[in-house]
Amino acid sequence: MRPTAKTASKSDAKLRHGGRPSLATLSAHLGLSAAAISRVLNRTAAAESIPKATQDRIFAAAKHFNYRPNAMARSLRHGRSMTVGVLVPEISDGYTTLVLSGLEQGLLQAGYFYFLISHHHRAELIEQALTMLAERSVDGIVAIDTMMPLHTQIPAVAVSCPLDQEGITHIVLNHRRAAELAIDHLVGLGHRNIAVMKGQSFSSDTIPRWQAIRHATAKAKLKLNPNLVAQIEGDAPTHEPGYFAAQRLLAAGEPFTALFCFNDVSAIGAIRALREAGLRVPQDVSVVGFDDVQSAAFQNPGMTTVRQPLSQMGMLAAEALVRQILAPVDHDTVKQMMVDPELVVRGSTCPPPSSDGIRRRRKRFDP
Repeated sequence: MRPTAKTASKSDAKLRHGGRPSLATLSAHLGLSAAAISRVLNRTAAAESIPKATQDRIFAAAKHFNYRPNAMARSLRHGRSMTVGVLVPEISDGYTTLVLSGLEQGLLQAGYFYFLISHHHRAELIEQALTMLAERSVDGIVAIDTMMPLHTQIPAVAVSCPLDQEGITHIVLNHRRAAELAIDHLVGLGHRNIAVMKGQSFSSDTIPRWQAIRHATAKAKLKLNPNLVAQIEGDAPTHEPGYFAAQRLLAAGEPFTALFCFNDVSAIGAIRALREAGLRVPQDVSVVGFDDVQSAAFQNPGMTTVRQPLSQMGMLAAEALVRQILAPVDHDTVKQMMVDPELVVRGSTCPPPSSDGIRRRRKRFDP
């Protein structure tokens, strides 16, 4: 039954005099059912059948009267807190923020909010975070580049974690395809002496990407020179680790015409080290990054890089977690969702210098 004008008038008067608005009073004001208003304000799937003009009226009235849904009542009604815990190594420009952008979008669309915790790869902080999140009754957990315990009672999704952990859905990159894209690109340009920058020992991507690079170079009939492999050291999410790794490669005295970096952030640092050594990018040394962070296209020259669909990976993680929450699956089943990379060619790669140029450059590498 639609509210009468008299009922709506009384409701409006109550709201104007400081009464706390409820669905019933909002229903009387709008002349709509409380169920329809609830569907719209909670952004449920059923709200899609309600005309946009009506939805706009509902949101405008809720804002005007400062109506807030009773989160506690909704939680008790559905048996969920509508919150999610998100674990990340640190909050920095690049990889993490791009994954979070897609994750946030997916969670908000489903009506979830999240707690964000940085653990800096410290096992004790991860354990404390999981305990705290459980105490706050989160409905699920998303672990980004984070080693989760082997068992968890809460629905969980891992992004960029190569281990198959019981009860956890994994969002992973096709590392083999990624390495092939980079190595084939450099070999296709004529490069044979390719240096490689490995990730930090604590990164979840380091081992699978290194294995993929070894496979890609063998497939291209290249032999990796141990003196042309440098591992990034330190946990600073800045350009410095890549800068120092490139300096170590230069100090080894082995000439190379191309450098495949662990990520774009380290590649930017490496380019500075190369330039300080008197080498031009890409004329003397071609550089390939990884991730395609937002600043990669705005380097000088623009960064050739292997693009991870990071925002998409975050969105997939949100969708997978919400599915687990709404329809829990058998925790003995491990699921994996693999996404494909893309090579983005910009100005940091070109054919290697001529033989004369390489001989001239060899002198610069000699200690």
